[in-house]
Amino acid sequence: MGVGGKKPVNIFKLKDLGEPEGALNWRLWFAVFSFGLLGAARGIDEGLISGAFNSANFKSSIHYASYDTVEQANIKANVSAMVQIGSVGGALFAFLICDRIGRLNATRVLCLIWAVGIAIFMAGGVKGNLGAIYAGRFIAGLGVGQTPVVGPIYIAEIAPASIRGLCTCFFTGAVYLGILLAYFANYGCQLHIVSGSPNQWLVPTSLHIMMSGIIFILSFFQYESPRFLVKEGKIEQAVYSMARLRQQSPDSEYVNREIAMIQIGLDRELEASQGVGWFGKVKELLLNKSNLYRVYLSSMVQLLGQWSGAGSITLYAPDLFKILGVTGNSESLLVTGVFGIVKFVAAMICALFLVDVIGRKRALLCGITLQTISMIYVAGFLTAVPQLGTVKNFVLPESMKGPSRGAVAMIYLSGVGWALGWNSMQYLLTAELYPLRVRALATSWAMTLHFANQYGNSRALPVMLLSTSEGGISPMGTFWCFSAVTLLGGIWVWFFVPETGGRSLESMDRLFDLPWYKIGLYGNKDAEEKDMAVDEKQRAAEEEFGNAQQVEYKA
Repeated sequence: MGVGGKKPVNIFKLKDLGEPEGALNWRLWFAVFSFGLLGAARGIDEGLISGAFNSANFKSSIHYASYDTVEQANIKANVSAMVQIGSVGGALFAFLICDRIGRLNATRVLCLIWAVGIAIFMAGGVKGNLGAIYAGRFIAGLGVGQTPVVGPIYIAEIAPASIRGLCTCFFTGAVYLGILLAYFANYGCQLHIVSGSPNQWLVPTSLHIMMSGIIFILSFFQYESPRFLVKEGKIEQAVYSMARLRQQSPDSEYVNREIAMIQIGLDRELEASQGVGWFGKVKELLLNKSNLYRVYLSSMVQLLGQWSGAGSITLYAPDLFKILGVTGNSESLLVTGVFGIVKFVAAMICALFLVDVIGRKRALLCGITLQTISMIYVAGFLTAVPQLGTVKNFVLPESMKGPSRGAVAMIYLSGVGWALGWNSMQYLLTAELYPLRVRALATSWAMTLHFANQYGNSRALPVMLLSTSEGGISPMGTFWCFSAVTLLGGIWVWFFVPETGGRSLESMDRLFDLPWYKIGLYGNKDAEEKDMAVDEKQRAAEEEFGNAQQVEYKA
């Protein structure tokens, strides 16, 4: 349910969205597209790195064959996960850059860092310098780590409340667009570039530089977030930016009401925090009961989402499909490419039809249910054939080829569940939960946890897949672990996550007025009752501020 007891929005009935004519225009969609593309940074990396390790030239360059099985697993894990550990640092200081120089300039800075890191990685790979490979991927991570802070924050701040879920999910969709491009770049180069050529992995890797360049250029055609401008005291620029994004006159009632609501919300936050600096923001997050619950929500979403295993499945998809019985490099890459298509289509369907239509919590629960079913099936299949992934050159019995294809299909289904559930919500909930004053800081914290857990999961998976005699828990144990975490996550969501769909960013506080143990089940109902009894003094204040802005603008 939306604010004031409204039914979930139908994005195909634009007249019911409560927005004036022209508000959903090409400038808004162009801005959403430009900043949504930041999601491709993670997607491209997750899809490409496995291709490098499938390249004979790359493995020969770093003398991969000279190491034993455990050392190979550790090298693969270190190279693959180095972007994630760099991203921890990138996400950690992203809020400083985002709040100091603005959302637009932060985007330009991260694109440059991202491209420089990849260039170092490519040079190190050609020369066989493992240190340079690690360093380049770490530096690239410093840029990539800022993308899930800057992108969702900007999109959430410019999008109308009625379609904020749709707009923010463009970022999620771009993650899968990046994965899709990367998977098929790997597959195409595997087919059409001679084996042993460095171009077999250099050409796909150049996608990083292409995408960072495209986003860097597009940033010069965008307008700064009106909410950031209000926070900086640049009211006139905020009015102009909002008017351009909504295609309205700067002195229109709609624009001035929107700016008034943002200003009033910020004034209340400043009054409550008494204008303290960044340390005060940290205290505000941890000592304010409402904010502390939000920190708890966004932290648990990252922890449970990443350890559900879906992210590492994307990263190591070709290897996992081989374990499930798909033979040959080309076949494995093709099946992986289809996996990318499934996830991309699922993400778009979720963004267009589900997240704003059925609500965040229902979408999350549906996604987790699909993911749990998938993980349990794969774990059961690997339990029936425990030799898969642990015994070299094991030939799958003919009687198990049908269940093997079923396991591949379940990996696809888990991708659909991930797109609908955790992967959409880990960005959307974090971007829309927090007050403007601490939004960048809180998002940085959440994304730092995101990449720390992603690093742990992606670093651990190659070792987890080893047999117990080699220090792992085997493929069977790995998928039972993922099954348990995913099921636990579904139970947690049911009891602790409130519905945020259809609510303005300035009205989120009303969700957290109840005792903490009631918020997940009853917070939305309580907030809707408060929405229907909005203080007349606030309405009068909004009207007074809007009138003052109109007079000032006309003057």
